[in-house]
Amino acid sequence: MDDKQEQRNIRRRGLHGRSMSLAVAEALKEEIAREKVDLYEKPYHRVCDSLLSSNSGYENYRGLLNLAMILLFLANFRVALENLIKYGILVDPLAIITVSLNDPYRWPSLLLILSLNLFILITFYVELCLARNYISPLVARVVYVANMFAVLAYPCAVVLWLHPNPIGSAVALFTSCVVFLKLISYHETNRWERDVLAIKSRRRHHARRPSDSGDPAPATPNPYRPTKYPDNIALHDLYYFMSAPTLCYELNFPRTPQIRKPFLARRFLEILFLSGLVISLIQQWLVPTVKNSVQPFNNMELSRMLERIFKLAIPNILIWLIWFYLFFHSYLNVVAEILRFGDREFYNDWWNAESIPAFWSNWNIPVHKWCRRHIYKPLLVRGYDKALATVVVFFLSAFFHEYLVSVPLKMFRMWAFVGMMAQIPLSYAVARFLSGNYANAAMWLSLIIGQPVAIIMYVHDYIIINNTQ
Repeated sequence: MDDKQEQRNIRRRGLHGRSMSLAVAEALKEEIAREKVDLYEKPYHRVCDSLLSSNSGYENYRGLLNLAMILLFLANFRVALENLIKYGILVDPLAIITVSLNDPYRWPSLLLILSLNLFILITFYVELCLARNYISPLVARVVYVANMFAVLAYPCAVVLWLHPNPIGSAVALFTSCVVFLKLISYHETNRWERDVLAIKSRRRHHARRPSDSGDPAPATPNPYRPTKYPDNIALHDLYYFMSAPTLCYELNFPRTPQIRKPFLARRFLEILFLSGLVISLIQQWLVPTVKNSVQPFNNMELSRMLERIFKLAIPNILIWLIWFYLFFHSYLNVVAEILRFGDREFYNDWWNAESIPAFWSNWNIPVHKWCRRHIYKPLLVRGYDKALATVVVFFLSAFFHEYLVSVPLKMFRMWAFVGMMAQIPLSYAVARFLSGNYANAAMWLSLIIGQPVAIIMYVHDYIIINNTQ
């Protein structure tokens, strides 16, 4: 009860008191009468929309969001409990180490990664010879193209010849793709710097007056001045770039003043915990589900196939989200912090994307920047339209996705390639017919449903080709 109501009650009780004056009593009676009139004459209805209508302007759905989270937790807890009852505990933290030590054919993947330094050194010495005018640009271009081809072809040949473990092969091929993209950026950036120097040299030559003579005074060395070409052609500069969490080369990267040890320790703990969590979820949840999904695809039972896809979708998207945080946030921040690399924009808010291109341009910023810098913009400068440039970018992405899946599995089914190229018509359809939250839901559905379909198709074909149970 508020203070005003309490005062009114006190006054009402005081009506019969001897100390209450007649004037005060009459005033209280009039106030009570006015309140009774207001009680019956005040309107209790007004024009308004229901709270859940879109026109109401209501936006506070926190309670419903909490309910959705509780239901999601309970549903997944039931599935996890069912998995434990059916299969028992399948988690083996030492399985990867044990398998790697017992089978010597796992080791070529590590040696393959170390051998990639040969291609890095070839690129460095080509750039060094160009900077010192030891070779012509034509000869350098021939060596450069052959070297880039070998970066991708050599690991592929080793994997297909020695048949190492598919997981180790995928890691080695992923590293070779990163080296490939970085060396292209390194070479192209230095070529642009040589072109800029040539243009400036011609301008100075034409602007020089006949009276000018003598050499310019030597510049005072400044350890804090930005690095300029060709001073950047050094092994320490190249290997810093090869280690940095970026695919685009620059002569001067932004640097942080110091290494933050508490931040680094938190990221290390995240890597240890999340790596174990991902391995456990794969062993306990994903592998049994995938194994049970092969038979329905063999028998072409449509209803069972759909049920398996939907059942696989939950652990797959959960593991994928954990992996995203593990790699793009924890791991890349650890590397950046150790190297004091300043640009930490490894991802953007792709989860709010309202179109397929918005998702692909926000979830992997390093690749997006590389494609935009070395493919998309150069094509536009050469006169090609945006649609063709976009198709070329998706085609290259589809090639690398297929390369990273088909070669380790030693089979070529093109499911990853077709899935990536299918993003183009899907992108058009979403942009044409959907917008806002509906477009965002379409993006999420393409991830939740598309990935399990590709996984099942590859596993199904792999088991059939290798005749394994």
